[in-house]
Amino acid sequence: MGIQDILSYVFVFVLATFIGFEVIRRVSPLLHTPLMSLTNAISAISLVGALLVLGAEHDALSMVLAGVAVTAATVNVVSGFLITDRMLKMFKKREPGERGTSS
Repeated sequence: MGIQDILSYVFVFVLATFIGFEVIRRVSPLLHTPLMSLTNAISAISLVGALLVLGAEHDALSMVLAGVAVTAATVNVVSGFLITDRMLKMFKKREPGERGTSS
């Protein structure tokens, strides 16, 4: 393992740490348990790793599995943020005369 490989691994670790920290930081602790936030952070780390695999030349099986991982992690992260946004809207005060919509 050369210095280039070590630097690549350190870069992935730092980037995944930053993304995981941002995911956890933006979720209100009153709405999600720390476990839910940690799950989103792990999905973000998986997303970064899968994108790196897709960006390099590997065998066909690795590329297919990385594509599946990118899709699954993206769906998980985006849906986590959408659910959080919907929950935050539930706690906003309504203006007098404003009616709630049922969806």
